[in-house]
Amino acid sequence: MKTQIDLFIAFFRSGILGFGGGPSAIPLVHKEVVSTFKWMSDEEFSDVLALGNTLPGPINTKMAGYIGYRVGGVFGMVNAVSASIVPSILLMIVLLTTLTSFKDQPWVAGMTQGVIPVVAVMLAVLTWDFFKKSKQGLGWKGSVLILTSSFLLIELLGIHPGIVIAALLAFALFKPDSKNEDHSPKKRGEVG
Repeated sequence: MKTQIDLFIAFFRSGILGFGGGPSAIPLVHKEVVSTFKWMSDEEFSDVLALGNTLPGPINTKMAGYIGYRVGGVFGMVNAVSASIVPSILLMIVLLTTLTSFKDQPWVAGMTQGVIPVVAVMLAVLTWDFFKKSKQGLGWKGSVLILTSSFLLIELLGIHPGIVIAALLAFALFKPDSKNEDHSPKKRGEVG
């Protein structure tokens, strides 16, 4: 029961504080899942995030569904998804009915403009953390190569990020692992 309460709290907090949709909620989900409740490591979270980005639909609900299922089974999945969407539903009903009457006021526009830099900083910090951690598996050269290539493919050539992520996952899956290969003569059938 405590796990279900923790799941609800984690995804409710990220849902209620994730202003602007999925990208702003990702650092909040990361903090809850990796730092606060320690349900996943950074590497596992980045794998879930990468896979979730290749699938259609809002990233926050996809991550809530997977993490909820992993931590608490089917009930955990329903619990986490509900906790991530209930804040949006409630706030949409309350705020849209209230703010529509004040939409032309400068303080309403100021709320949005004030939150955008905070979300940008949160995403930059999360990106930097992932980049530093990628050094362990790929090294700096590999990380910079993938970062640069991905940027060029997505921003300059207009290739969808899901295609880039799928290609990188396929490459990682089918790439020969040089650490596990044994090139000794006996392994290749040669007599030494």
